[in-house]
Amino acid sequence: MRRTDLTRDDGTWAGLSLQVPSSGRPGLCLFSAERRLLLCQGPEPVLLAAVEEDHCGVEFWRTDAYRSPVPPLRADTARALAGHPDRWAHRFARSLLDSSESPLHEGRWLLTPDSPLPRWNHGRLPQAEYWGSMLIEGHPDGYVDWFMHSGSWEILPLRPMPDADDSRVKAYRKQARDGTLPPVLLWWVSGLDCHLVLDGHARLAAAIAESTQPPVLDLYRTAPSDEVRTGTEQAVRAYEAELDRFAALRAVQGTVVPDGAAFAGPALARRLRELDTGQRPTWAWPLPGGTAEWRRVADDVAAWKR
Repeated sequence: MRRTDLTRDDGTWAGLSLQVPSSGRPGLCLFSAERRLLLCQGPEPVLLAAVEEDHCGVEFWRTDAYRSPVPPLRADTARALAGHPDRWAHRFARSLLDSSESPLHEGRWLLTPDSPLPRWNHGRLPQAEYWGSMLIEGHPDGYVDWFMHSGSWEILPLRPMPDADDSRVKAYRKQARDGTLPPVLLWWVSGLDCHLVLDGHARLAAAIAESTQPPVLDLYRTAPSDEVRTGTEQAVRAYEAELDRFAALRAVQGTVVPDGAAFAGPALARRLRELDTGQRPTWAWPLPGGTAEWRRVADDVAAWKR
């Protein structure tokens, strides 16, 4: 896997680009069948979801079988990497690549702190209530409401959120107060239009309990390298054509016409940034057996829950 650090216009770190080689089907794999989704970790179903016919939302069922692909994080590691999301991103990337139970598959991915999650509150709500409102509640079943919410910013835990007095949460609450809390690792899934918690359920619970903003790293697919290369060439040609158009106008009208760089330059920068970091839809593999197999798995899960 090739890893490349990305920077913003001001030179600060913006994310970690991951070029994953051909690796077949991922260990944490999303299957689809006629408005239905099945997330499996190896052979075990983790999450079932059904999109409503009117596309107003998604019903889901969790199985409690999910296992984090990230090894447990030590307190001394948290202290050493505190305030360095770039170093955390590299650590998470290694864990995801080494694990046989992660969602990584062939293509380009991005790990970034610049997710669509809202990062401000403006004092409208206590932080605990604010971040708690972003969680999609319900266990083992629940509902992702696309009609009432704009989507893309809600968080769906893959297992029950621990209580504030859970031993792990208590340890992380101290780190939250000290400013050394490791980031919560999220995975944006376009078919659900929300973020799944890959690692950090207890850390997220600790941040909410301490009414503080949790650090977050968001994982999602982005444009493949050949698309970035082709798109960059097209963007540069469009930029040059725009400068030529302004130059032709200046030849007729004189220097009252600007050279066009102030207009074409920012547009080029936005286009290149979107090519490099823009979200792409999550891959889903066709579910063998289709809807009938999805219903069979759902019936098995329901029987096991009973």
